[in-house]
Amino acid sequence: MRGAIRRAATAAAVLALLLTGCSGDGDGDDGRDADGTIRLRFQSLAWQKESVDANEQLVKEWNEAHPDVQVDYVQGSWDSVHDQLLTSFEGGEAPDVIHDASDDLADFAYGGYLADLRPFLPSRLRADIPEQSWRTTTFGEGVYGVPFLQEPRVLIANTKLLKASGARVPTPERPWSWEEFRQVTDALTGKGRYGVAWPLKEPVSVTLNLGLSGGGQLFHRDGDGRAVLRFEPGDGVVTGTIRDQVNTDGSAARSALGMGGSDALPGFFGGKYAMLPLGFSYRQQIIQQAPEGFDWTVLPMPAGAGGAVQGVSPQTLSIAEESPHKKEAVAFIDFLLRPPNMVRLARGDWMLPTGTEALADPSLREAEHGWAVGTALARGLRPAPAQSVRGYPEWKDKVATPALQEYYSGAIDTDELRKRLVDDGNRVLARYQR
Repeated sequence: MRGAIRRAATAAAVLALLLTGCSGDGDGDDGRDADGTIRLRFQSLAWQKESVDANEQLVKEWNEAHPDVQVDYVQGSWDSVHDQLLTSFEGGEAPDVIHDASDDLADFAYGGYLADLRPFLPSRLRADIPEQSWRTTTFGEGVYGVPFLQEPRVLIANTKLLKASGARVPTPERPWSWEEFRQVTDALTGKGRYGVAWPLKEPVSVTLNLGLSGGGQLFHRDGDGRAVLRFEPGDGVVTGTIRDQVNTDGSAARSALGMGGSDALPGFFGGKYAMLPLGFSYRQQIIQQAPEGFDWTVLPMPAGAGGAVQGVSPQTLSIAEESPHKKEAVAFIDFLLRPPNMVRLARGDWMLPTGTEALADPSLREAEHGWAVGTALARGLRPAPAQSVRGYPEWKDKVATPALQEYYSGAIDTDELRKRLVDDGNRVLARYQR
């Protein structure tokens, strides 16, 4: 979203944040009220009602228990967060506690806008979150965010159509291979129905994260530690499967390539698509929108030579470098991410917690609505391939998105895709690594 709507949304968000930063009687430059009360601003990107309610309730509980350190809840937006944060950082009006995603942190971390959390992190919190999750917020030697929610991609299937096809039902322990998946979608395709729809309006993260299961990586490091792009055989497994389903087999709907996940749901409910690859949190929308009696199930994504793994970019909580009360801000984050509270946040967002104690909570391991499938997939989640690469946003927007869109539609072949992703992409990355 780079057009007028996004600019308007960004301007509105920035104005709201600036007004919030300037409001309050007697606020001092050191983030204290006139009576000495420390006042922190927590910008949340929660947007679903359950998630907003959980966040606001936790802020209320903190404030009731900590009269000397009060937190003001500030509502942000995923649509405009990067530009809005950049403006607030440069204007000296950044919130103290920042909700974002790990793949958006690299430029802010390297730019000196985010605090290195290592001196402040409690040992409990550091030990509860696995090291592979901490790697998503580690840039250079510093840790610039606490990863707390993560979302695997899953297959949402029409149970009736799946049973009628006679296909083997995959499990997290024994998922379909990518070849088997292609065969199943072909078998599910019939008159007026496609075996699968790939909503790929934003194709890059899906391609990179699922590509790990095929043995792909795309982003590598040379001997000097610089990021370089290489398109190797494993990178062609997932991309080739999707392209063949659309252009060779006719088992994937071409019209869905330009859709977002929500756009594809009506066709799924109407029987036009037998399966949808979606983020785990889409289960909430399905529950809310599915027709009465519609039977659906959650399946693991296929796996290839790389195993049952996929990349993720967890949601994160960071602290602005300019915040005068980093210790108190980390204490608030630690409160938010106590295991029972992390479970509340996860259930509010219909996602998975990163914390091992929270992930073991029985309420997240129920068969209903696919929770058990999701928690079983957690062990295979890895940092997204481009997690710490400077220049990734430009490569994604200017190079990878148009190239993948043309490839999946059949407009260009694999050689041209490789040339554009790698040759054009390395020129972009080189500018950030001089």
